[in-house]
Amino acid sequence: MKIVGRRSLGMHPVYDIGLAETHNFLITDHVIAANCFNKSHSVAYGYVTYQTAYLKANYPVEYMAALLSSVSGEQDKVQRYIANCNSLEITALPPDINRSELDFTPFGNEILFGLAAIKNLGMAAIEMILRVRHADGPFKSLADLCQRVDGRSINKKSLEALILAGAFDGLESNRHQLVADLDLILDWSSRKAKEQASGQGNLLELLGGGTNQATASFDQAPKAPPVEDYSPQEKLRLEKELLGFYVSDHPLKVVGSSVNLMAPTNLDKLATVPEKQTMTAIALLLDIKEVTTKKGDRMAIVQLEDLSGTTEAVIFPKSYERVKQNLIKDSRLMIWGKVDRRDEQVQLIIEDMQPITSIRMVKIDLDVMTAGNSQEMLRLRQLLTTGQPESDDHNFAGKLPVVASLGYSSKFVRFGPQYWIKNEAEVLQKLQAAGFKAMCETLVKE
Repeated sequence: MKIVGRRSLGMHPVYDIGLAETHNFLITDHVIAANCFNKSHSVAYGYVTYQTAYLKANYPVEYMAALLSSVSGEQDKVQRYIANCNSLEITALPPDINRSELDFTPFGNEILFGLAAIKNLGMAAIEMILRVRHADGPFKSLADLCQRVDGRSINKKSLEALILAGAFDGLESNRHQLVADLDLILDWSSRKAKEQASGQGNLLELLGGGTNQATASFDQAPKAPPVEDYSPQEKLRLEKELLGFYVSDHPLKVVGSSVNLMAPTNLDKLATVPEKQTMTAIALLLDIKEVTTKKGDRMAIVQLEDLSGTTEAVIFPKSYERVKQNLIKDSRLMIWGKVDRRDEQVQLIIEDMQPITSIRMVKIDLDVMTAGNSQEMLRLRQLLTTGQPESDDHNFAGKLPVVASLGYSSKFVRFGPQYWIKNEAEVLQKLQAAGFKAMCETLVKE
């Protein structure tokens, strides 16, 4: 249990208790200093905290599903808790037309998005879909759904939202094809509904073989000419528009464990970074707003996103001139910057950035004897710094990060920025000549 914040409640200060990224619970000063609030409040809050900690420890999937459902209307919190799920090795799956319920639902070690999380899908449409599915079984296709669900409760916009959010992927993975088919299927299902309302449908079913023919009639639904599916990037973009964040994949997942190694600070943890300390992050550039200062200099305000959340950052004129060629929307970047605190607001000041596809690193394999030998470590540091260009704390472009692989523990250790190198070939030659096993690798293997 860790106290992570403090705020005022009337005459009595209370504390927020961070419980591994779960909801914050309140506990009074009485628990901490045996004063202020009534003891009964302290006992109640402590008991609730104990219960939630027990549930998360013993039923993590069910607990996180309930937690996500409780904040489904708050995208920032949902994104943060999905990142927490990833850290617990719990997979968050996109909505599924035949498995999703109203809210987030646990399935084994996975959590399925609820239909209520999809934008442009009203509650009346969700209730009708669930009622029909529970009564008559799973849907076989988009045409089957359009035939069985009353068209007055679900419209084209709602169906497009279901398709682009991935809800029909289990039936047809080509989302673009389903969107192309949609108008034809809606016209067909409307015509079928009118025939049934006028009695023509019953007559045709009798002539065609009865109930089985009626049940299989969606097989005769028209289809548009074949089209290629959306590109992975476009599919993710459309998915994010409807869910508020990436679910089936994320542009930064390709970096994998390298994120924690090269950029250990998540954007939702900026408040914990000491002021003026240089930090690194790997993020997606969501939006760029260029600004001209009173002096006529150019600067920018950008929106960034990583797997944990989003934040706004500022690029002042001096840094802007250095990084402006990398300011491309939806690009994946390694960012160097510092945290600035003003009026209780935390702001990221970007000093440098590079596309993650251009980031390479020098990896040095160390055995247990070498890693534990202080003389060898001193010799390694000297090899990394001797003959290198003078350090510029505000310009990381072109410098290669250095990491050490500790073979005995299968772990990696990142060297500080003062040991990053500029003359790659020369330093590698020096390291190898000195008996160190060193090589250069790309950060992203695509």
